[in-house]
Amino acid sequence: MDSLRLGSYTFSSRLILGTGKFSSTSAMIEAVRASGTQLVTVALRRFNREQAEDDLFGPLSAIKGLTLMPNTSGAATAKEAVKAAHISRELSGSPFIKVEIHPNPHHLMPDPIETWEACKILAAEGFIVMPYIPADPVLAKRLEEVGCSSVMPLGSAIGSGQGLSTAEMVKIIIRESSIPVIVDAGLRSPSEACAAMEMGCEAVLVNSAVAVARDPAAMARSFAKAVEAGFEARNAGLMPRSGAAVATSPLTSFLGAAS
Repeated sequence: MDSLRLGSYTFSSRLILGTGKFSSTSAMIEAVRASGTQLVTVALRRFNREQAEDDLFGPLSAIKGLTLMPNTSGAATAKEAVKAAHISRELSGSPFIKVEIHPNPHHLMPDPIETWEACKILAAEGFIVMPYIPADPVLAKRLEEVGCSSVMPLGSAIGSGQGLSTAEMVKIIIRESSIPVIVDAGLRSPSEACAAMEMGCEAVLVNSAVAVARDPAAMARSFAKAVEAGFEARNAGLMPRSGAAVATSPLTSFLGAAS
Protein backbone atom coordinates (compact mmCIF):
# COMPACT_ATOMS: atom_id res chain seq x y z
CA MET A 1 0.00 0.00 0.00
CA ASP A 2 1.32 3.47 -0.90
CA SER A 3 2.55 5.60 1.96
CA LEU A 4 0.53 8.16 3.87
CA ARG A 5 2.44 11.44 4.02
CA LEU A 6 1.89 13.88 6.87
CA GLY A 7 4.32 16.79 6.95
CA SER A 8 7.76 15.30 6.43
CA TYR A 9 6.70 11.92 7.85
CA THR A 10 5.51 8.87 5.91
CA PHE A 11 3.50 5.93 7.21
CA SER A 12 2.74 2.60 5.57
CA SER A 13 -0.38 2.16 7.73
CA ARG A 14 -3.40 4.36 7.05
CA LEU A 15 -5.15 3.47 10.29
CA ILE A 16 -4.68 5.89 13.19
CA LEU A 17 -5.80 4.80 16.64
CA GLY A 18 -7.01 6.73 19.64
CA THR A 19 -5.94 5.47 23.04
CA GLY A 20 -8.82 6.43 25.34
CA LYS A 21 -11.68 4.34 26.78
CA PHE A 22 -9.78 1.05 26.92
CA SER A 23 -10.44 -1.14 29.94
CA SER A 24 -6.72 -1.26 30.72
CA THR A 25 -3.39 -0.08 29.42
CA SER A 26 -2.46 -3.64 28.50
CA ALA A 27 -5.63 -4.00 26.39
CA MET A 28 -4.81 -0.74 24.61
CA ILE A 29 -1.24 -1.80 23.92
CA GLU A 30 -2.39 -5.16 22.59
CA ALA A 31 -4.84 -3.43 20.23
CA VAL A 32 -2.21 -0.98 19.00
CA ARG A 33 0.17 -3.82 18.21
CA ALA A 34 -2.57 -5.88 16.53
CA SER A 35 -3.63 -2.97 14.31
CA GLY A 36 -0.17 -2.38 12.86
CA THR A 37 -0.78 1.34 13.21
CA GLN A 38 2.22 3.65 13.20
CA LEU A 39 0.46 6.73 14.57
CA VAL A 40 -1.62 7.02 17.73
CA THR A 41 -3.15 10.02 19.44
CA VAL A 42 -2.84 10.53 23.19
CA ALA A 43 -4.50 13.09 25.46
CA LEU A 44 -2.08 15.36 27.26
CA ARG A 45 -3.47 14.28 30.64
CA ARG A 46 -2.25 10.73 29.94
CA PHE A 47 1.38 11.90 29.98
CA ASN A 48 1.97 11.16 33.64
CA ARG A 49 5.17 9.38 34.48
CA GLU A 50 4.62 9.92 38.21
CA GLN A 51 1.43 7.83 38.20
CA ALA A 52 2.00 4.63 36.26
CA GLU A 53 -1.69 3.67 36.22
CA ASP A 54 -2.57 6.86 34.30
CA ASP A 55 0.51 7.10 32.11
CA LEU A 56 0.24 6.04 28.47
CA PHE A 57 3.33 7.84 27.22
CA GLY A 58 5.77 5.33 28.72
CA PRO A 59 4.12 2.13 27.39
CA LEU A 60 3.45 3.61 23.95
CA SER A 61 6.95 5.01 23.62
CA ALA A 62 8.29 1.49 24.06
CA ILE A 63 6.62 0.29 20.84
CA LYS A 64 9.16 0.40 18.02
CA GLY A 65 8.09 2.35 14.95
CA LEU A 66 5.15 4.06 16.67
CA THR A 67 4.74 7.85 16.45
CA LEU A 68 2.77 9.69 19.11
CA MET A 69 0.39 12.50 18.23
CA PRO A 70 -0.64 14.36 21.40
CA ASN A 71 -4.08 15.93 21.29
CA THR A 72 -5.62 18.95 22.99
CA SER A 73 -8.74 17.17 24.18
CA GLY A 74 -10.23 19.11 27.07
CA ALA A 75 -9.36 22.51 25.64
CA ALA A 76 -12.31 24.85 25.27
CA THR A 77 -10.51 27.78 23.62
CA ALA A 78 -7.67 28.40 21.18
CA LYS A 79 -5.54 29.75 24.01
CA GLU A 80 -5.95 26.54 26.01
CA ALA A 81 -5.21 24.39 22.97
CA VAL A 82 -2.01 26.28 22.15
CA LYS A 83 -0.86 25.95 25.75
CA ALA A 84 -1.61 22.21 25.73
CA ALA A 85 0.32 21.83 22.46
CA HIS A 86 3.39 23.53 23.89
CA ILE A 87 3.34 21.31 27.00
CA SER A 88 2.81 18.14 25.00
CA ARG A 89 5.70 18.91 22.64
CA GLU A 90 7.97 19.51 25.60
CA LEU A 91 6.92 16.24 27.24
CA SER A 92 6.84 14.00 24.17
CA GLY A 93 9.21 15.59 21.70
CA SER A 94 6.62 14.92 18.99
CA PRO A 95 6.08 17.56 16.29
CA PHE A 96 2.51 16.32 15.77
CA ILE A 97 -0.50 17.91 17.40
CA LYS A 98 -4.13 16.96 16.97
CA VAL A 99 -6.13 20.08 17.70
CA GLU A 100 -9.39 19.27 19.47
CA ILE A 101 -11.45 22.13 20.84
CA HIS A 102 -14.97 21.28 21.93
CA PRO A 103 -16.35 23.68 24.52
CA ASN A 104 -19.74 22.00 24.98
CA PRO A 105 -19.47 18.69 26.89
CA HIS A 106 -23.01 17.67 25.91
CA HIS A 107 -22.44 17.30 22.17
CA LEU A 108 -18.63 17.61 21.89
CA MET A 109 -18.83 19.37 18.53
CA PRO A 110 -15.55 21.06 17.56
CA ASP A 111 -15.51 24.87 17.72
CA PRO A 112 -14.59 26.03 14.18
CA ILE A 113 -13.51 29.56 15.11
CA GLU A 114 -11.28 28.59 18.03
CA THR A 115 -9.90 25.65 16.02
CA TRP A 116 -8.89 27.90 13.13
CA GLU A 117 -7.24 30.38 15.49
CA ALA A 118 -5.24 27.69 17.29
CA CYS A 119 -4.18 25.98 14.07
CA LYS A 120 -2.97 29.24 12.57
CA ILE A 121 -0.68 29.82 15.55
CA LEU A 122 0.59 26.25 15.85
CA ALA A 123 1.28 25.79 12.12
CA ALA A 124 3.31 29.01 12.13
CA GLU A 125 5.32 27.59 15.04
CA GLY A 126 6.27 24.50 13.03
CA PHE A 127 3.89 21.91 14.45
CA ILE A 128 2.46 19.23 12.18
CA VAL A 129 -1.11 20.29 12.80
CA MET A 130 -4.04 17.90 12.33
CA PRO A 131 -7.32 19.50 13.40
CA TYR A 132 -10.50 17.64 14.32
CA ILE A 133 -13.29 19.61 12.63
CA PRO A 134 -16.95 19.60 11.69
CA ALA A 135 -17.51 18.39 8.12
CA ASP A 136 -17.33 21.92 6.73
CA PRO A 137 -15.61 22.35 3.33
CA VAL A 138 -15.07 26.10 3.83
CA LEU A 139 -13.37 25.61 7.20
CA ALA A 140 -11.30 22.73 5.81
CA LYS A 141 -9.96 24.94 3.02
CA ARG A 142 -9.18 27.77 5.43
CA LEU A 143 -7.23 25.35 7.64
CA GLU A 144 -5.27 24.13 4.64
CA GLU A 145 -4.41 27.73 3.79
CA VAL A 146 -2.93 28.42 7.27
CA GLY A 147 -0.62 25.41 6.99
CA CYS A 148 -2.37 22.39 8.49
CA SER A 149 -0.94 19.05 7.36
CA SER A 150 -4.34 17.36 7.19
CA VAL A 151 -7.94 17.94 8.14
CA MET A 152 -9.97 15.47 10.17
CA PRO A 153 -13.71 15.91 9.64
CA LEU A 154 -16.03 13.95 11.88
CA GLY A 155 -18.00 11.07 10.44
CA SER A 156 -20.56 11.65 13.19
CA ALA A 157 -20.47 12.74 16.83
CA ILE A 158 -17.63 11.43 19.00
CA GLY A 159 -18.42 8.04 20.49
CA SER A 160 -21.83 7.89 18.83
CA GLY A 161 -21.21 4.96 16.51
CA GLN A 162 -23.44 6.63 13.91
CA GLY A 163 -20.94 6.04 11.12
CA LEU A 164 -20.49 8.28 8.08
CA SER A 165 -23.54 10.49 8.54
CA THR A 166 -21.56 13.42 7.07
CA ALA A 167 -20.50 11.48 3.98
CA GLU A 168 -21.77 13.96 1.41
CA MET A 169 -19.94 16.87 3.04
CA VAL A 170 -16.77 14.81 3.47
CA LYS A 171 -16.85 14.07 -0.26
CA ILE A 172 -16.83 17.82 -0.97
CA ILE A 173 -13.90 18.31 1.41
CA ILE A 174 -11.98 15.54 -0.37
CA ARG A 175 -12.72 17.03 -3.77
CA GLU A 176 -11.52 20.50 -2.75
CA SER A 177 -8.56 19.53 -0.57
CA SER A 178 -4.86 19.39 -1.43
CA ILE A 179 -3.91 17.85 1.93
CA PRO A 180 -4.90 14.46 3.37
CA VAL A 181 -8.48 14.14 4.58
CA ILE A 182 -8.85 11.75 7.51
CA VAL A 183 -12.24 10.78 8.89
CA ASP A 184 -12.24 11.01 12.66
CA ALA A 185 -15.01 10.07 15.11
CA GLY A 186 -18.28 8.21 14.90
CA LEU A 187 -17.18 5.09 13.04
CA ARG A 188 -18.65 1.89 14.47
CA SER A 189 -17.61 -0.88 12.10
CA PRO A 190 -14.73 -1.82 9.79
CA SER A 191 -17.08 -1.62 6.81
CA GLU A 192 -17.53 2.11 7.50
CA ALA A 193 -13.76 2.57 7.54
CA CYS A 194 -13.58 0.74 4.21
CA ALA A 195 -16.28 3.04 2.81
CA ALA A 196 -14.37 6.12 3.94
CA MET A 197 -11.26 4.92 2.14
CA GLU A 198 -13.22 4.05 -1.00
CA MET A 199 -14.69 7.56 -0.84
CA GLY A 200 -11.21 9.08 -1.06
CA CYS A 201 -10.02 9.57 2.51
CA GLU A 202 -6.28 9.14 2.99
CA ALA A 203 -6.64 7.56 6.44
CA VAL A 204 -9.12 6.82 9.21
CA LEU A 205 -8.88 7.49 12.94
CA VAL A 206 -10.75 5.10 15.23
CA ASN A 207 -10.97 4.90 19.00
CA SER A 208 -14.26 3.92 20.65
CA ALA A 209 -15.18 1.18 18.18
CA VAL A 210 -11.95 -0.63 19.07
CA ALA A 211 -11.73 0.30 22.75
CA VAL A 212 -15.21 -0.92 23.71
CA ALA A 213 -15.21 -4.05 21.54
CA ARG A 214 -15.44 -7.38 23.34
CA ASP A 215 -12.03 -8.20 21.83
CA PRO A 216 -10.24 -4.90 21.10
CA ALA A 217 -7.20 -6.53 19.47
CA ALA A 218 -9.37 -8.52 17.07
CA MET A 219 -11.41 -5.41 16.23
CA ALA A 220 -8.21 -3.42 15.63
CA ARG A 221 -7.01 -6.06 13.18
CA SER A 222 -10.38 -5.94 11.42
CA PHE A 223 -10.20 -2.17 11.02
CA ALA A 224 -6.67 -2.44 9.63
CA LYS A 225 -7.81 -4.95 7.00
CA ALA A 226 -10.82 -2.80 6.10
CA VAL A 227 -8.73 0.35 5.66
CA GLU A 228 -6.31 -1.49 3.41
CA ALA A 229 -9.14 -3.09 1.40
CA GLY A 230 -10.89 0.25 0.88
CA PHE A 231 -7.71 1.96 -0.26
CA GLU A 232 -6.81 -0.84 -2.68
CA ALA A 233 -10.35 -0.99 -4.07
CA ARG A 234 -10.32 2.74 -4.73
CA ASN A 235 -7.02 2.52 -6.55
CA ALA A 236 -8.20 -0.52 -8.51
CA GLY A 237 -11.12 1.50 -9.88
CA LEU A 238 -14.67 1.08 -8.61
CA MET A 239 -17.30 0.41 -11.28
CA PRO A 240 -19.68 3.29 -12.04
CA ARG A 241 -23.17 3.24 -10.53
CA SER A 242 -26.12 2.72 -12.89
CA GLY A 243 -29.79 3.48 -12.38
CA ALA A 244 -30.75 0.48 -14.52
CA ALA A 245 -29.76 -3.16 -14.73
CA VAL A 246 -26.96 -3.91 -17.15
CA ALA A 247 -26.52 -7.52 -18.32
CA THR A 248 -23.09 -9.01 -17.77
CA SER A 249 -23.54 -11.31 -20.80
CA PRO A 250 -25.34 -10.56 -24.14
CA LEU A 251 -27.82 -13.45 -23.70
CA THR A 252 -30.44 -12.20 -26.20
CA SER A 253 -28.12 -12.01 -29.18
CA PHE A 254 -26.59 -15.36 -28.26
CA LEU A 255 -29.98 -17.15 -28.27
CA GLY A 256 -31.00 -15.46 -31.53
CA ALA A 257 -27.88 -16.67 -33.29
CA ALA A 258 -28.45 -20.27 -32.11
CA SER A 259 -32.09 -20.52 -33.42
